[in-house]
Amino acid sequence: MGVSTHTLADYPSSVAPARLFHAFCYDGHNILPKVVPEFVKSVDVIQGELGSVGSIRQVNFPEGNPFKYAKNRIDEIDASKFYTTMYEVKFEPTGYGCHYTMVVHHKGDYVIKEEDIAIGKQNSKKMFNAVEQYLTANPELYA
Repeated sequence: MGVSTHTLADYPSSVAPARLFHAFCYDGHNILPKVVPEFVKSVDVIQGELGSVGSIRQVNFPEGNPFKYAKNRIDEIDASKFYTTMYEVKFEPTGYGCHYTMVVHHKGDYVIKEEDIAIGKQNSKKMFNAVEQYLTANPELYA
């Protein structure tokens, strides 16, 4: 049993890190199905209070996705540093907004295929861009 690590996202944004962090980590269950329904059908709380340490959420994917759902547990969250480890997500402040990085750790004997990593990177970028555009068009949201 091991752990494999893959960086799925690593790019800059003009949106403030606090707003992106809030959108993805605290309100993803609302904003993702609304903004990117082609990637996220719905988000269900499996355990705990959504957005708190120890909580587990199930992200349900739409028909045609190679996976039916993914479960994420928040092991650590540091809002002052815009950091969480459901899978590692960082929103680092910069002079123009922030830099976004997402790293996924797979535990156990699961071996992820290179083609799935490529699809994950592509979809992550599309999802991030859609949320970034939505926040830019709605500057009062999470301000």
